[in-house]
Amino acid sequence: MAQQLLLPIAQITDQRQKTEAYKSALKQILSTGQPEACKEFVNHMLTDEVPLVISRQLLLLFAQGIAQFPTANHVAVATAALERLQPRVVSFEDSVVLMRENLAEALEKEEEWSKAAQVLSGIDLESGGRAMEPSYKLSKNIKIAMLYLEDDDSINAEMYIKKAAALISSCKDEGLELQYKTCYARILDAKRRFLEAALRYYELSSIRPSAAGSLQLDEGDLETALRSAITCTVLAPAGPQRSRMLAALYKDERSSRLGDLYPFLQKVYLERILDRSEVEAFAKGLKPHQVAILGAGGTVLDRAVVQHNLAAASRLYSNISTEQLGGLLGLSAEAAEAVAADMVAEGRMAGSIDQVDQLIHFGAKVEVEALMRWDDSIRSACAKVSELVDSVTALGLAGPAACSTAAAAR
Repeated sequence: MAQQLLLPIAQITDQRQKTEAYKSALKQILSTGQPEACKEFVNHMLTDEVPLVISRQLLLLFAQGIAQFPTANHVAVATAALERLQPRVVSFEDSVVLMRENLAEALEKEEEWSKAAQVLSGIDLESGGRAMEPSYKLSKNIKIAMLYLEDDDSINAEMYIKKAAALISSCKDEGLELQYKTCYARILDAKRRFLEAALRYYELSSIRPSAAGSLQLDEGDLETALRSAITCTVLAPAGPQRSRMLAALYKDERSSRLGDLYPFLQKVYLERILDRSEVEAFAKGLKPHQVAILGAGGTVLDRAVVQHNLAAASRLYSNISTEQLGGLLGLSAEAAEAVAADMVAEGRMAGSIDQVDQLIHFGAKVEVEALMRWDDSIRSACAKVSELVDSVTALGLAGPAACSTAAAAR
């Protein structure tokens, strides 16, 4: 059908008549909604029989027309057309960009997030043949990042949000700035950098539009950001920074209005031991990546609860056996000791471990530093003895065996 309409038009010599005839043919082809006819139209527009000035105009109308098709037909026709146009994208850049934008929107409605992101990422935002405002480039990079996030693809999302970061300084649009900050917080959350994400979410929850700005903020969105800040803070590794973030959230009067979340926040802030039923209730509101199994076994929440309960135990006890601590944390004695060792070594908890008596002592930082200085002194002394033995051996004053015996005797 399409060929029967198009071939006679190619013989018309008057350019204006030719353009109008092609527009009429396009209207008939679009009215049928047949994918094959649409593909034939695109193929014909790329032949030498159609001047570039006409084909550019007609393909732009074609891109607008197929957007009205039912989703399945629109996706099929646009995908085929883009594939056909790709080798000559420089000549038909406006049409290709419009097709990609409309196709991405259609895929987004079908919740094909990654496919929509891939379609949008095909737009050459650095093209020299088409003037693009920095705000347009920024909006597309943010959109692509947010689409990837919907599929929990934080790696690709981070790549595009970094491109957006280079453009954000020139942006004067409060709405785009808010989208950028939201997307960046979600990426940090998805990458399990929970403390950084919590800070970003908290900043978002406290945003107020400027008097001169047109930004409209929904109270529900602000509450969601505050909830996300609390959740990420709870999931963050125990330590001084987490404690400061907990204090800020607990003292924020808005938190007390979160009836289902506030009691849990209160217990975490006051460093009270959490029981299993409270943890399970809190876990129901977590996202998939927040309950994913870690390489060492257990979820992010399991790790956070164990570290929290250990920190809470350090407030209640001056010392505790590894076996008792394991029972308190729901771990084996060896696992409990390993968690305590990590927290002490990283400076997130003051204490020391007596492996002979299998006791964990919770002490002041000064005591811990004194023990560490003692360990350093022992290491230094051993290193000097080793150097002395090496020197004696090098001078040939004694054999290695004799030096080792002498060192052992000392």
